[in-house]
Amino acid sequence: MKNTEHPRPKASSSEIDLVDLFAFFWQQKKFIATTSAIAGAIALGYVLIVPSIYQASSVLRPAENYELDALNRSEVYKLPPQEALLKVGAALDSYEMRLNFFLSHQDLFKPLEKDGMTLEQSFELFNRDSINLTQIGVKNPDALSPSVKLELTYPKSVKGVEIINQFIDYAINNQRAQISADLKTIINNRQKELREKIEAARLGYQSDKEAKIATLEESDELARANLKDELEALRLQLKAVRDARIQALDEAISIASNLGITRPTTPYAMGENGGAGTRVIRTEVTTQDTPLYFLGTQALQAERAVLLKRSSDDFTDKRVQEIDKQLKLLEVNRQVELLGKRSNEDVFLKNIEPLRAEIVRLGNLNTDMQNLVLVSIDRKAQPPISPLKPKKTLTVLMGLFLGGLLGLGISVVRYFNIRRREEAGQSS
Repeated sequence: MKNTEHPRPKASSSEIDLVDLFAFFWQQKKFIATTSAIAGAIALGYVLIVPSIYQASSVLRPAENYELDALNRSEVYKLPPQEALLKVGAALDSYEMRLNFFLSHQDLFKPLEKDGMTLEQSFELFNRDSINLTQIGVKNPDALSPSVKLELTYPKSVKGVEIINQFIDYAINNQRAQISADLKTIINNRQKELREKIEAARLGYQSDKEAKIATLEESDELARANLKDELEALRLQLKAVRDARIQALDEAISIASNLGITRPTTPYAMGENGGAGTRVIRTEVTTQDTPLYFLGTQALQAERAVLLKRSSDDFTDKRVQEIDKQLKLLEVNRQVELLGKRSNEDVFLKNIEPLRAEIVRLGNLNTDMQNLVLVSIDRKAQPPISPLKPKKTLTVLMGLFLGGLLGLGISVVRYFNIRRREEAGQSS
């Protein structure tokens, strides 16, 4: 290339002639264009060599209230929509959850495997650099539009969209299974508690029944003892009365024998001396008891003989018969007998029907949560239109721009070198 003659700067050394400077740039236009083209070519080579990195994302929002209505109406497990979103978000952010998904879906992560690295190390790199979770207003109950956003950056060789969608399904299914297991555990615990209350009611009833039977038997035993004591005292009293009667008869027999009274008579009859053949009808009115000896020795001795032969005085008093009747009735307590013959004692338990009804209700609850909608997938991950990086067009343009700037910079240096040499030549 021929050397062109450069104009001499007319300004002093402390001034810059912009017109002259731009004229110099115009003279260097091929050089500037060349540096810009070289830089652009380098940028183009970079974007062609560097692997493209893509990004896919999915957004989750709370499910509708009716989706969780059946679970919440069970009165066993309460799960508001925002809390369900929080549970799924916590699962997506869990290291253990991500590792389990990685180990169970190794076919999706084979392109990420590197020689000399274990599966855990490959996962560590993936978990640290590739996946990101953002929660907006999930922990704030007053948030208007809470959401969970899961982003995944991945090279072209990795099925990133499939990974993120399957991972979200995996986390949701895991939480469904966890809720189902929790629900079963809660139901079993509550049924166990209710059964223990029923068993406690049975034990209480059994204790009350035994106490009642013991009270009844004790009452009957006391009544029998009192009646036997009364019967024994009554028999002694009747025997004493009979002995007293025998003694009285002995005295009366002695007096009647001395008076020669063999047959029953009266005091008036003994004192009257009526004529023979005279018939007299007598009527005696007296308020005093006639002594026994007036009955005569025959009647008195006959009564005494009978009393001596008597083996029991029970028939002489009605109370003895009443006591015998009561003792006979006390031999068997029908209430105690019926209490002992009860075959199904549960029907006599009080306030346990609600407990049984609750056990049946809990047993009929559906614990299969496979169709439970925990969250609403507002946006599923879709294949990206362009890579996240590098931005090919932008990178090439930046290369051209920076190359142009470099050419301009070199041209400025050249301009000042030429100017300094010309000034040095003029001074000499």
